[in-house]
Amino acid sequence: MAGRYGRPRSVLSMRTVAGQVFLLQVAIVVLLVAAAIAALVLQSRANSEREALNRSVAVAETFASSPGMEEALASDDPTAVLQPRAREARERSGVDFIVVLNPDGIRYTHPIADRIGKQFVGNYRPALEGEVVTEKITGTIGPLVQAVVPVRGSDGSVIGLVSAGITIERVSGVVEDQLPLLLGSAAGVLALTTAGTALVTRRLRRQTHGLGPTEMTRMYEHHDAVLHAVREGVIIVDGDQRLTLANDEARRLLDLPADAEGTPVGELGLEPRTAQLLTSGRIATDEVVPVGDQLIAMNQRTTDQAGGPPGTVATLRDTTELQALTGKFDVARGRLRLLYDAGTEVGTTLDVVRTCEELAEFAATRFADVATVDLAETVLRGEEPTATGADVDMRRTAYRGPPDTALYPLGHRMRFVPTTPLGSGLTRGEAVLEPDLAAFTGWQRQDPALARQLVEAGMHSMIAVPLRARGVVLGIAMFWRAENPEPFEREDLSLAEELVARAAVSVDNARRYSREHSMAVALQRSLLPRTLPDQSALDVAYRYRPAQAELGGLGGVGGDWFDIIPLPGARVALVVGDVVGHGVHAAATMGRLRTAVHNFSSLDLPPDELLWHLDELVARIDQDETGDLAEATVTGATCLYAIYDPVSGRCAMSRAGHLQPVLVLPGGTAEFIDVPGGPPLGLGGMPFETLDLRLPEGSRLVLYTDGLIEDREREIDEGLERLRETLEHDGGRSPEETCEAVLTELVPERPRDDIALIVGRTRVLAPERVAEWDVPADPAAVREVRAAVADTLTAWGLDEEAFTTELILSELVTNAIRYATGPIRVRLIRDLHLICEVSDHSSTSPHLRQAATTDEGGRGLFLVSQFAERWGTRYTPDGKVIWTEQPLSTG
Repeated sequence: MAGRYGRPRSVLSMRTVAGQVFLLQVAIVVLLVAAAIAALVLQSRANSEREALNRSVAVAETFASSPGMEEALASDDPTAVLQPRAREARERSGVDFIVVLNPDGIRYTHPIADRIGKQFVGNYRPALEGEVVTEKITGTIGPLVQAVVPVRGSDGSVIGLVSAGITIERVSGVVEDQLPLLLGSAAGVLALTTAGTALVTRRLRRQTHGLGPTEMTRMYEHHDAVLHAVREGVIIVDGDQRLTLANDEARRLLDLPADAEGTPVGELGLEPRTAQLLTSGRIATDEVVPVGDQLIAMNQRTTDQAGGPPGTVATLRDTTELQALTGKFDVARGRLRLLYDAGTEVGTTLDVVRTCEELAEFAATRFADVATVDLAETVLRGEEPTATGADVDMRRTAYRGPPDTALYPLGHRMRFVPTTPLGSGLTRGEAVLEPDLAAFTGWQRQDPALARQLVEAGMHSMIAVPLRARGVVLGIAMFWRAENPEPFEREDLSLAEELVARAAVSVDNARRYSREHSMAVALQRSLLPRTLPDQSALDVAYRYRPAQAELGGLGGVGGDWFDIIPLPGARVALVVGDVVGHGVHAAATMGRLRTAVHNFSSLDLPPDELLWHLDELVARIDQDETGDLAEATVTGATCLYAIYDPVSGRCAMSRAGHLQPVLVLPGGTAEFIDVPGGPPLGLGGMPFETLDLRLPEGSRLVLYTDGLIEDREREIDEGLERLRETLEHDGGRSPEETCEAVLTELVPERPRDDIALIVGRTRVLAPERVAEWDVPADPAAVREVRAAVADTLTAWGLDEEAFTTELILSELVTNAIRYATGPIRVRLIRDLHLICEVSDHSSTSPHLRQAATTDEGGRGLFLVSQFAERWGTRYTPDGKVIWTEQPLSTG
């Protein structure tokens, strides 16, 4: 690499700062690695010796306390008994020797046979006193570490000694075996750190351009002298939009404080346009911006074009003298201010009509005397414009001006004549300037009578600009002057085009948002229940209110949903839930969850198990969608699921992150039900719990979503208390009246979030509509059950259903007696259908199958499925219930 002054540079050159840093870092790394290797070797050797001593003590103590040791020492030939055992123990334990001694230190065993019977080498005296001796000596097989332990007789006296040990050669071998790994690891660490140091040094070399300390000092002095001597401001802004450098001229031009370096550009108190240019990061060439009473020409370039750090460098030059040369600075500044203000005052909402009204109000106040906006009918309906030009029906959408003008009123439909200047300009998408309306240059052909009235009323100049967005004409904006004697000029035409172009984007955004909102509302309503299902367990009323589209914040259709699901046994399930988020995705996800709840409820699962399955489903949905659309996940959806049984009057409910329901007792007392809380759907990891309680007949169960009680103007606790008070004070209202009272009290005229509300008043089936029998496990009992059922149906006036019901119960009871266990119970319920239930203590569910022609059985459930309208299995804590439903022809 060539240096700044033509001399070749190298990263390892000691003349450069980068080279000196590199060599210093490498030396430090080498010293650290060498010290680490030495420490590891010493530590490994110490650990190996300690392990050898510990193993020797363990082996010696184990062998000394082994069974038969006392008998062997007392035998006539201890060596014959103990030598084989010592050899086997030595081989299995991994030590180099196990030596058994008598109290005089004479060996009974030794790995070398000729050492047997000779004096033991080492200190064994403390072991005779019952102590454990460990030492490092040079023995008959070389340098070693050994341990000597006593052998105690049955009376506790020391009757012998056992010594076990490992040679130093083996200990050293362990360390030497680890040495290649240590050296390899050290080499890898050295290589890795050297590479990292080289990368850091390479970056330092690029930043210092290979210069040495002296050269860098000289370059900085030259740079500082030039920077502060020129009469042109220089400003450098880093990637975090903070001021990094400003020379003396820049401080003077922008009136910067002395401690401006390091301050965010937005906090320097600059003119908005100047601050916007400095923070935008865009390239600018001789762009003139006003700063106080001065005109500053700015040039801006990015600093990362040649691999430099992110940021921008801008130069500033005082061009205030241009004001005297052009004489139009005040006009240009006023127009720039007008466009800036228009950006903050036009398009503040996502409502098409309101945006047009804002454009007319702003233009009539700041630019013209009268302003009108006409939009295509398709745009007002939120549809995508399919045709452009003069052949499109338009409707006057906004008007601002005196009330007595001759212009078309609001709501007037019109179509521009293609042969007029207005129609021709609208077809081409170009603005039209009529500086002198009294000249009647062709614009009057649109409506000659109206044109004469306008001129007679004082209108003398007009500009018409099509509202164009994405290449499509959405409408037209027209500006008129009457009181202002100055006619519109070409500069005014450019200003009007810019003003209308910005407004057109806002109108198109509002149109597209309104269209999406309408689609989401339609989708959500199509996925929610349209009618109440037939059931007699609850008197139910419900309300659903979508959020408003243009309010911002939580505005827009959300994922609130509810459901009323009839269940077997005259029971009914109430469901309410909320999907986090707004828009089409939230509505579609709500539909998926509602369908899943329907499917899970068809399995007749208890509330806690149903929410567990729903939680698993949401987790899988999140996993499938995270890869393609991370913001489309469902995690955070909430749900409350309740099952009410009108026979027993009991209600079981579970919730996943949802708000507590409210119970209004027949006496009027309202209280929140303390349902055990679970995490929102999709989080997993926590089980759901079920609350089971008895509800008095006539109680009202109120389920709702958070949009009912949450509002920006009040805390959630205040909303909950207002809900409780409203329900407590509603007296004996019906569920429909209760819904209206709650919405009137708590919901604003334009809600910001979706609202779902269900009110169910409990009913209890009369005892005479339920019949139950206990059936003994005897096939002969089937006849008695059939007779009892026939009598009951006769009493209920259901003689026509007797034969079918007897046949169904015969098959179900026979199956229970033959295949099930425990007490068998039969129950008849006369509700909207005739319900037959056979319960037992078996958890095995029967399955419908196709019997072969030669099979003697297997047709019972087939007959049941043919004669019953519906049938199924419901599991209980004690077993299961087989149920059937038959339509009632009478009663």
